[in-house]
Amino acid sequence: MQIVTDSGTDVWLSSQQCDELGIHIVPLVVTLGNETYREGVDIDPDAFYHLLAISESMPTTSQPSAGDFAETYRRLASKDPEILSIHMSSGLSGTFQAAVAGAELAPEANVTHVDTKTLSAAAGWQVEAAALALNAGWALERVLALIARIGDASESIYTLNELKYLIHGGRISHMKGLIASVLNLKPLIGVEKVGGTYVQLGQQRTFKRAAAGLVDRIAAEHQPGTKLRVQVLHALNPEGAAMLRELVDRRFDCTWLPVGPMSLVLGAHTGPSMVGVAYAPLQAFNEVPKRGDD
Repeated sequence: MQIVTDSGTDVWLSSQQCDELGIHIVPLVVTLGNETYREGVDIDPDAFYHLLAISESMPTTSQPSAGDFAETYRRLASKDPEILSIHMSSGLSGTFQAAVAGAELAPEANVTHVDTKTLSAAAGWQVEAAALALNAGWALERVLALIARIGDASESIYTLNELKYLIHGGRISHMKGLIASVLNLKPLIGVEKVGGTYVQLGQQRTFKRAAAGLVDRIAAEHQPGTKLRVQVLHALNPEGAAMLRELVDRRFDCTWLPVGPMSLVLGAHTGPSMVGVAYAPLQAFNEVPKRGDD
């Protein structure tokens, strides 16, 4: 069985590791000015965020088409028709629906779809765990149960320094966004698990306080010193990411995954200042096979 996902899940593994685990990433698309880019094919997040920071244009994004998914499913089905397709939240993107429609166009593929109800690193963790479990010979039902447990245990929270991208993209109420912008407030943003949509968790007057507020949100769920699996991602804000990582590390016993850029499709709606952290109790991953396990 092979895995298909989209670039919005921010799988942190290298291209070689994805190839070894049978993970195939279908790119989302972003347009900036007169140029359109497929994430990970025509441009990488770091290059995009540098362009975004100097551009006078506002970006737009689009999910892969049903045809894009159908083409991928057909290609993979020629080797193995059993496919597990895991995607960023249907509450934030039409990607999941496009994947379902694509499977209908490729009847030679037997596709099982998973809506992670989240995005970025927390979704990527589900993809990685599924791939490791399948490579260890797990049955599909057991893999799906593992994905669900990891999804239930994992959270993603974010903050940013400027609101114009969120306002332009319609991700927050225009009036609320204008008021917050005038007051120079920094929102704390989460992803709820029922519809998989953004929710505002609070706000602070400075970016530093907002970063500390994210850590307070983690502490409201987990006692200081708890063993956590943690990953910090950012758009084009390495200083903010480093500050957030340090704040988290002071209060919890962290197993860290690499700090890196988040999906450019996520950052297109939030801007270069965005930082986020995905976290979960480390014990939620105890069952996940290690690389190389039989």
